[in-house]
Amino acid sequence: MSNEPDPSKETSFAETALRLSGKSEDEAKRTGAVDLADDQVEALFAPQYKTVNSPIHKAVWEHTVPIELFHTPKFDPLTISIPAMDKSLETLRRVRREKRQYDEHGKISEKVLQELSANGYWGLLIDKKYGGQGVSVRAYMTFLSKVATIEPTAAGLASVHGCIGAVDPVRSFGNERQKEKFLPRLASGECLSGFALTEPNAGSDLTALRTTAELQGDHYVVNGEKLFITNAIEGRTVGLVCLVEGKPAALIAELPKEQNESFQIITYGLHALKRAHNNGLKFKNFKVPKENLLHVPRGDGLTVAYHGLNMGRLALCATASGVMRLMLANMLPWARFRETYGKAIETRELVKRRIARAAALIAGADALVAWGSWLLDQGYRGELECIIAKIFGSEAEKECAIELFMKTHGGRSFVSGHLFGDNVHDFLAPCIYEGEGEMLGMAFFKSLAKAHGSKYFEPIGIALQKHGIRNFNPMNPAHAWALKGELFNYSLWYIGQMLSAKDSRTIEGMDERLNRHVNFALEELHQSPSELSENMVKHQLKLPDRQCRIADMSQRVQEAIIILVTSLWAHSENDKVMIAAADILCQDLTRKLTGERPSDSYFRACSKLADMIIEGEWKELAEIERADILMPYEKATSKKEPVKAGA
Repeated sequence: MSNEPDPSKETSFAETALRLSGKSEDEAKRTGAVDLADDQVEALFAPQYKTVNSPIHKAVWEHTVPIELFHTPKFDPLTISIPAMDKSLETLRRVRREKRQYDEHGKISEKVLQELSANGYWGLLIDKKYGGQGVSVRAYMTFLSKVATIEPTAAGLASVHGCIGAVDPVRSFGNERQKEKFLPRLASGECLSGFALTEPNAGSDLTALRTTAELQGDHYVVNGEKLFITNAIEGRTVGLVCLVEGKPAALIAELPKEQNESFQIITYGLHALKRAHNNGLKFKNFKVPKENLLHVPRGDGLTVAYHGLNMGRLALCATASGVMRLMLANMLPWARFRETYGKAIETRELVKRRIARAAALIAGADALVAWGSWLLDQGYRGELECIIAKIFGSEAEKECAIELFMKTHGGRSFVSGHLFGDNVHDFLAPCIYEGEGEMLGMAFFKSLAKAHGSKYFEPIGIALQKHGIRNFNPMNPAHAWALKGELFNYSLWYIGQMLSAKDSRTIEGMDERLNRHVNFALEELHQSPSELSENMVKHQLKLPDRQCRIADMSQRVQEAIIILVTSLWAHSENDKVMIAAADILCQDLTRKLTGERPSDSYFRACSKLADMIIEGEWKELAEIERADILMPYEKATSKKEPVKAGA
C-alpha cells in the first residue's frame, strides 16, 4: 500500500489533522489549501521522483540509507564553458572595472542588462527550441555562483527571471502557443520578468490573496495590489497570481512601458536589494488577454507558485556560495595588511579560525547546490533537498558576513565604500526571502512527516473522533481496544524500527576524517524516525502547535543530511582544501548535535586549513577581484616606532 498523499482527495492531511485537533474551520481550510497545492505539485512528478521517494525521505524512513543518492558525481567545469556564460562573465568583469555597473540611482544599469541580453544571459534555462541555451540545472547553479563573485545583484536577477519569474511558469505550465509567444522574448531579454504573488495581506498565508481577475470578453480585468516584487518596473513581464472565480490562478501579464490609470508602480524605501528594483504593483481594471491564463491540470495558481520555489531556493544557496567567496577573498588582503603588536593578523589563531570557518561554509553550500541540482536534473522534485540548501545557504551567508567578515575588518566595515557596510542588508535578506528559515524548517518537517502521519496517525485521529476519545491514553484498556486495529499497524512499524540494525559504511579511498563523518550522519539518521514518531505520539494532534519542538527536530535531521552530503561531495571533489573545509564543517555540525566542546586538534585543523588558503592553495580565490583597503594606516618601520591605531 502506498504512503503517498492522494492529490485527488478533497481535503489534505494537514486540513484533516487541524480539524481533528479542534482548530477553527477557517484555519483548517486555509492551511489545507496550501497543503493541497503542495500535493498538486507533487502529482506533477513521476512516482520515483516524488518526495516519498526522495533521498532524504528514504534516508529517514527506510532502514538502510540509499547512500548512492547522496553521493554527487564530480562535475566537469568544462561542460559549462559555453559562449553565453563566458561572455556574460567577461561583460560583468569589464563593466565592474569600468565602474559603470550602476545607474544614477544606484541600480544595476539598464545598459548592463542589455549587454547581458546580447550574450544570451537570460535564456540559459530556456530550451534551444525557443531561443535559449537549454543548460542543465547544475551547470546553471554553478554559473550563478561565479556571477555572484563579480556582481551578486546580476546573479539574483537571473534567479528571479529564470527560476521564480515568468520563465518557469511558462516552461512548466504554458501551452505551445504560450511558449512560442513568451519564451523567445524571455530568452532574448526583451521581456525580463518577475513573479507577482505577495500582497500586503498575503505573505506566508497565500490563502489571503485579494487581487482578483474577472473575465470580461477577451480579457481578464485585474484589480488589486502586489508588494515586494523584484524586477517590477514598467515594461517588465510578470507571473501574476490572482483570484479567478474565487480560486487562485496564474496569468502572464505584460506591464505597460508607462504608468497609467490602470497600472501604477508603488515605491517605498527598502534597505535590502538596493541594486535591484523592488516595488509594489497596483492594478485598477488592468486588462490581460484571456489567452495568457495558465491552465494547470489538477491544480491552480498556487501550484504554479510552489513549482518554481525549489529552483529559486537552490539558486539562493548558489548565490550565497559566490557571495561568501567574495567576502573570504576580501578578508585575506586585509588580514595580511592589518598588524597588531607588529604581526599581521593572518598569523593569529582567531583570524585563522574565521578564515577556515568561511571556507567550511562555502564547502557546505557548494555541496548542497551540487547535490540538489544533480537531483533536479534527474527529475526529482527536490522539495526537502532544496529547503535544506536555502536554509543553510542563507544562514551561512549571514554568519560569514557578521561573525567572520565584519569582525575581521573591525571598524572599517562601517566606512562608506566597504563591501560589508554597503551591502549588509543584502547579506541578511536571504534569511527571509524564499521563505524565512525557521518557517521553512517546519515545512521541511511537514513534508518529511506527512506520509508517515497519513498512514499511521490520521487513522488514529479519525478513530479517536469516532469513539469520542479526547485525551487518548494507550494504557487505558478501553482506549486501546477501541483503536486496536490502528494501534496494531503502528506497533508493527515501531517494532520493526527498533529491531533494525545501525547502518555503517567504509567507502573505498575516502579520507578517514570524511568516512567518520559519513558514519556519524548515518547513525543520526537511524535514530531520527523514532524521535520524530515518538513526538508525534506524545503530542498527537497538538503537535502543529509545538512549533519550537518541530523546528528543533527538523534542524537535527537537516544537520545530519548536511554532514552526509558534504562528506561525500568532498570525497568526489578530491581536493585537499575542500576535504579540509568539509571536515571543519562536519566537526562543527557534529558538536551542535552532541553538545561537545571543540578539541585542540580541531583548532589545529582550522589553522592548517587557513594556512593553505593564505598561501594561495585555493586557486579559484585568486580570480576574484579584491577591493582596495580603506583608510590604510602607515606601518611601523622599526621596533621603536609604535604601530598606528586602526580598526
